[in-house]
Amino acid sequence: MLVRYAIGVGLGAVVTFLLFLIMQAVISNDEANIEEGVKGKLLDMVRLTDDEDIQLKKRKPKPPPPPDEPPPDMPKPQFESSDVSTGVDIGAVDVNVDLNVGGGGFSSDGEYLPIVKVAPVYPRRAQTRGLEGYVVLEFVVTRTGAVRDPVVIESKPKGIFDRAATNAALKFKYKPKVVNGEPIDVAGVRNRITFELAD
Repeated sequence: MLVRYAIGVGLGAVVTFLLFLIMQAVISNDEANIEEGVKGKLLDMVRLTDDEDIQLKKRKPKPPPPPDEPPPDMPKPQFESSDVSTGVDIGAVDVNVDLNVGGGGFSSDGEYLPIVKVAPVYPRRAQTRGLEGYVVLEFVVTRTGAVRDPVVIESKPKGIFDRAATNAALKFKYKPKVVNGEPIDVAGVRNRITFELAD
């Protein structure tokens, strides 16, 4: 075993020595070529003649060709009118929003009026179970017409539709109540939101 290691180390030393000799020979040949310099002559370009004046010709563009005959009038397509509407069916969910608002009657002398009533999102859990119900909310209509502090007064079934009704009520917009030319907040406004599934 020791003999093999000794032969391997000896051969490795010989090969390394030979590689160093080859690299030295290659380097010495390249240095000789660099010191000799460039062989041959360089050409100098000298311009002897001056530039001539360039004469510009003014050309007129060609007139466009006459237009082709216009295409004949195409008949207008006729569509069949039917009562069937095309579109995407998003499911058989019909949310009924009852617009009965308590807490004061409507009159033309500055009472608050509903402008925008956003339909609530039917809760998926209630939809899959086929549950229907309602929520009665009480809130404040602010002087800007927004809804503030909605509170659930009554709900059936309890806790199922409360969050959806509250989120919808926060998106309602009202014309604020005006007293002596100034809009005021109106507290105690009630709204009943009914949740019904379509048949």
